[in-house]
Amino acid sequence: MTATPSAAATLSSATASAGSATTSSALVPVILCGGTGTRLWPLSRASYPKQYWALAGSGEETLLQQTQLRLRGLGGLAAPLLICNEDHRFIGAEQMRQIGVEPAAILLEPMGRNTAPAVAVAALQATARGEDPLLLVLAADHVIREAERFRATVAAGIPAAEAGALVTFGIVPTAPETGYGYIEAATAPEAASAAGANGTSAAPQGPVPIARFVEKPDRATAEGFLASGRFTWNSGMFLFKASAILAELERLAPEVVSACRAALEHDSADLDFLRLEREAFAGCPNVAIDVAVMEKTDRGAVLPLEAGWSDVGSWSALWETADQDAEGNVLRGRVISQDSRNCYLRSEHRLVVGLGVEDLVVVETDDVVLVAHRDRAQDIKAVVGQLEQEGARESRAHRRIYRPWGSYDGVTEGERWQVKKIVVNPGASLSLQMHHHRAEHWVVVAGTAVVEKNGVEELVGENQSTYIPLGCKHRLTNPGRIPVEMIEVQSGPYLGEDDIVRFEDLYGRSGRVAVKG
Repeated sequence: MTATPSAAATLSSATASAGSATTSSALVPVILCGGTGTRLWPLSRASYPKQYWALAGSGEETLLQQTQLRLRGLGGLAAPLLICNEDHRFIGAEQMRQIGVEPAAILLEPMGRNTAPAVAVAALQATARGEDPLLLVLAADHVIREAERFRATVAAGIPAAEAGALVTFGIVPTAPETGYGYIEAATAPEAASAAGANGTSAAPQGPVPIARFVEKPDRATAEGFLASGRFTWNSGMFLFKASAILAELERLAPEVVSACRAALEHDSADLDFLRLEREAFAGCPNVAIDVAVMEKTDRGAVLPLEAGWSDVGSWSALWETADQDAEGNVLRGRVISQDSRNCYLRSEHRLVVGLGVEDLVVVETDDVVLVAHRDRAQDIKAVVGQLEQEGARESRAHRRIYRPWGSYDGVTEGERWQVKKIVVNPGASLSLQMHHHRAEHWVVVAGTAVVEKNGVEELVGENQSTYIPLGCKHRLTNPGRIPVEMIEVQSGPYLGEDDIVRFEDLYGRSGRVAVKG
């Protein structure tokens, strides 16, 4: 067996050729879209987690979209691979479409199994046709304020990754944080200075070998880490050749690779998605790539990153990284602030007024209003846990539920009736379906719909309505170029979402189901 080169030898070789080397491999972003971000509840929930929200900056791009957009300008950039929870597949695909990006694949995990399986699946998929690209592994829910410096740092790591090193990006610490893991470099790394001699950003130095990973330290230990100059925060971002990480996974965590290979070999195509085989993937160990490989390999290297990074782990962290007004407030949505200081005030629907308050987080959604002191923002996770124990819907889902064809909102309900607002995207269609226990009245308030009832089609325009009796096979299609907006009134003895039998579906769903449409 050929000996695996150490990080020191690999980096030495890479450094010698870095001045003239160009990227010979495609650079494939691997965007990890899992996670629920419960500390940003009530905005971030299991049905629509933080990576799919516009949280950072003044623009409308979501964190997922920003993760992809900040890569523009990197040499050799290829189409991304998305690793996504199957429940969020249409959200991720639609957000990529909105920014004009067509992923190479969207791989659907039937359940969460941490980052080592996600990286293994991505590497196996990337090498399936005999190619061996560089993989840039990124979390979809990070904020990086200085995109140009981020790209420069990634570029600085490419020669080492091309030479076989497993490069991780260590965040240059700004405080003795106890909530992050740390990486100790074998020698003190040099991050790029804030500016070069001519006022432009200086080029980052290359990576250095990793001495060890350290779990979240106490305050005194963290202060010592900062004083030494050898420690950075563990960001969970990586750069390596697909073949290099696969070789180390095979050597150090072979059970991960075998389970992921089986899940890919028996995957099923679902529109633009690849659905990993559930049973094989369920047998995969639940382990992070740091634990499975990076803490054990001798090919690991750390590259310092100073680019305004945040993992947006709480509302207070979001307040700290966002642009603040003269009074230290961050205002989002329909908000009025008078004589208030150092607050994060966010409205998604109703007017929020902050009058003479300080150090508060106020977040309004369609069904929850959060009011918290900024110093208590980390405790939100405990509140979510309490709601989960109670089985409260607010712990996991918003009032607006997204589906492949559009979305629906629960407006109001009574004992034997409920009202919903349904939006069907242009060209989209609900499944051909039937209900055993309820009838429905549909009123179109915008757009034009084709409604099929027991094989007969009718055109229903704005301000027109139709009735769907109990037991009727029915379907709604939007043939137009604008969304169809419809008010649906359901009535009957049972209104649960599992009272749906599907006969035909554009999205690969059929049978009795537990979701609307």
